[in-house]
Amino acid sequence: ANSLSAVWRLFRGFSEEQRRYEKRLILEHPAFAQLCQQLLRDARRLARGDLVFSLHAVVSLGVPQNTLLVQTLLRMCQEKLNQLDNRCISVLATALTGLDKDKNVSALQAGLRLLVEQRIPQIRDISLLQNMMRCMGKDAPVFLKKKLEKAVLKELDHLTFLNAQRVFSALVAMNYCSIPILNACSEKILENIHDVPFRRLILILQACHDLQYHDIKLFSALANYVTSTVCLWDKRQILLLLSAFEVLGFQPAELMDIFAEKVIEDPEFLNLKYLLIILRVYSRLNYVPRSQKQRFIETLHSCLNKYLPNISSPELLKAVYSLCILGYLPHPALDQLLRKENLDELQSDDLYKDQKETMLQCVKACVELDSPSFTKPALVRAEDFSSSAPPNHGKAREALLELLGDENMFRENVQLLHNYHIDFEIRVDSERKKVLPGTATDDHADSIFPALSACRLAFLFVPLSAFCMGTTHPQGKLAVKKRHLTKLGYEVIVVMNKKFQEMTNEDAVEFLKGKIYSRSAFPFCEVNVQTNN
Repeated sequence: ANSLSAVWRLFRGFSEEQRRYEKRLILEHPAFAQLCQQLLRDARRLARGDLVFSLHAVVSLGVPQNTLLVQTLLRMCQEKLNQLDNRCISVLATALTGLDKDKNVSALQAGLRLLVEQRIPQIRDISLLQNMMRCMGKDAPVFLKKKLEKAVLKELDHLTFLNAQRVFSALVAMNYCSIPILNACSEKILENIHDVPFRRLILILQACHDLQYHDIKLFSALANYVTSTVCLWDKRQILLLLSAFEVLGFQPAELMDIFAEKVIEDPEFLNLKYLLIILRVYSRLNYVPRSQKQRFIETLHSCLNKYLPNISSPELLKAVYSLCILGYLPHPALDQLLRKENLDELQSDDLYKDQKETMLQCVKACVELDSPSFTKPALVRAEDFSSSAPPNHGKAREALLELLGDENMFRENVQLLHNYHIDFEIRVDSERKKVLPGTATDDHADSIFPALSACRLAFLFVPLSAFCMGTTHPQGKLAVKKRHLTKLGYEVIVVMNKKFQEMTNEDAVEFLKGKIYSRSAFPFCEVNVQTNN
């Protein structure tokens, strides 16, 4: 048991690459096989501490779970479960997190849950508690998760920087979002932010995403820390961090500017995988560097052209889609994507079929609407689906009825070209003093009353997730929709639906009144009026 534990202590000090190499050497070494045989023979005679540490060591070193050795050690742990002290329970819990569920593992986990429930009030070590949280897993009953939460909350005064990082992972393993614990862990990480290693940074951000914990203060501090020490990080690390921020919907603008400069200076490091990640990150967060937008986009486009001979159809679609979101049409890649054989391949594959169809639809919309030759149509064909209006827009509908007095003064749930949808459409005169009728049959109003129909307003009620976290900066999908609706002659008004729902009825009416009649709400309308006239 001591020999196995010593091997594991040496092994865990290696890098990931070293571990893979050393694990193979260890498992193939004849002395290791002899050691395992001896452990199997003496399993019943092992003391409780030696038993759980041996199990932890062999599992961590990669001995397969279905071997007689691992299964025997699991059964011995079941027999001696009630004899285990808190430290042994913690080690056993850690070992079980590395195993798949089978009959012995499930029985041991069930026994551990009963034992942990009895002993929680006696445990004062936050390290033991977080190990138990990891072992209890997502299937633990809610009352047990709450007991563990209360026990951890009592010990927060003893929370260390290292424990704070591990508690994040333990909450993910238990699929339990405890805001008080997460806030305390976040504060401890902020106090020691310069000591967070790269791998921990990634794990913390992934845990925040898994738990839907949106701590803008923590994310900003992590981004600022990486930005201020950017010379210490290689480009691959920065890219992985940006990818983790993108999954959260958080936009670290300064770091993205710096990384874009690195891409422009040295595009050779961009293999196809890195290129697709960069395109995804910058397009979803709707961001290009302020000073070198054209050079950055052209650099990415040039790299994409280099991979066109060997790129797969799904990868090509992702790349073209991302560039189109950013308002750039990569013509060689577009030509290749829109070939019949590539379209047939994309549409024949059922994997992520809906997602691919949505991306293709967006690409085709960009080809038409973002083309320099596109001109705003005099009429925009639209269909009214008032009867199927989303129920969560009932409050907006009632406010508009109270404000405008007649349901013929607006149109709701309007469907446009390229499957674009508008929650409410309202027409106003050029002086923004009068709302014009906009019934479903009034498709030719613009041609009959050109002077009166100067502005067509499109109200979009969107979730907070449509914006970059903590800002009103639209993410890529919303940004391209706004851009295209503007091309179609609309003035787009984006409303955060959650905040609108929190308003009183009176405030909702006043809010919509200000958006409809206030000139400051539509800075581009006067230009459109002059063009139309």
